[in-house]
Amino acid sequence: MTDQRHPKETGAPIARRTMLSMLGAGAAALAAAPLLQSGWERLAATDPTGLLPGPGGFRYFSVAGSVPERTAADYQLRIGGLVERPVTYTLDELRAMPQTRVVGDVECTDGWRVPRTPFSGVSLAHLLDLAGVRPEGKALRFTCFDGVYTESLTLDQARRSDVVVALDMQDKPLTHERGGPVRLYVAPMYFYKSAKWLSGISVTEKVVPGYWEEYGYDVDGWLDQSA
Repeated sequence: MTDQRHPKETGAPIARRTMLSMLGAGAAALAAAPLLQSGWERLAATDPTGLLPGPGGFRYFSVAGSVPERTAADYQLRIGGLVERPVTYTLDELRAMPQTRVVGDVECTDGWRVPRTPFSGVSLAHLLDLAGVRPEGKALRFTCFDGVYTESLTLDQARRSDVVVALDMQDKPLTHERGGPVRLYVAPMYFYKSAKWLSGISVTEKVVPGYWEEYGYDVDGWLDQSA
């Protein structure tokens, strides 16, 4: 299976579009209120709608009602499926591996964008090599410790040099609000492909559409400038 450029999606999934339209007016009014900057940033950082502009231009969005926090003491990343050597890594073990730094634009289908954002972590291709992908493995399925979100990549996409299992963002450890302590970062694709709160990577025989793809998002969510 090879990378293929698909047409850019033309709209948000129905479920999310409906929610955003209901909350948009209220969020706009709130944005105009004379709140102190520090209070605004605290509110935006935990905004469940993903509408409020947060610190540095990022916005928080979760499809789960609540997301448990993980630390170095209890975080685990499991790699399995069609691999020769299934393995589970701790956060400390991931940090001890060779680190790759990728700088790319973060762009959401909701319209916000944060250019030239650095992410650092372990190359996904390196982790796949350590696990040993079996010949029948053609794609990856990602699961998250929010218990709800999933994502996918083809094996060719996953082996790109600009795809990392990220531990740092903007040269600081990933916070919980930004999907930490570990998230996926797929630089050439829309940000929904960069699954937050990453807990599992499974090699599969074919692509299994992720959470938003089940609502109509493009399975191959390339940014305009990507090939």
